[in-house]
Amino acid sequence: MARIRNRRKPVAEMNVVPYIDVMLVLLVIFMVTAPMLNQGVKVDLPKVSSEVLPQDNDARVLTISIKADKSYYWNMGDSVDAEQGKDSESSVSLDQLVAAASGILAENSRQGKTVQVFVRGDKAVDYGAVMAVMGGLQQAGVANVGLITEAP
Repeated sequence: MARIRNRRKPVAEMNVVPYIDVMLVLLVIFMVTAPMLNQGVKVDLPKVSSEVLPQDNDARVLTISIKADKSYYWNMGDSVDAEQGKDSESSVSLDQLVAAASGILAENSRQGKTVQVFVRGDKAVDYGAVMAVMGGLQQAGVANVGLITEAP
């Protein structure tokens, strides 16, 4: 009697179910940790009642912070950095700030994007420090600057 071999051909398909499981776990981890990331510089903003500035949702936002000790910080993002968080970057000099703003504006104009610039000044900082930043931004080619305050 002849032996009949029952051969199975190897399966050439890839099982993607474990990869989907890993992807979903990573998605949940990022969704939980993203709101916990507070970046920014702690600035005690003056409390003034004012109207909200219109914001272009397609534009990039450059937020410049001035602390009470006249140290300058900047943050580039898709929304206004109005939250008071912990120090996320080291301070820069006014010349470095102007050079960075000029480079950011040039790069975004090459990409066809607009940049909105907002200044957050601590209420204890003097008027001269804020005006020095605004003068430097004008030299960098910034036409419009928004000032950020806190609602009373």
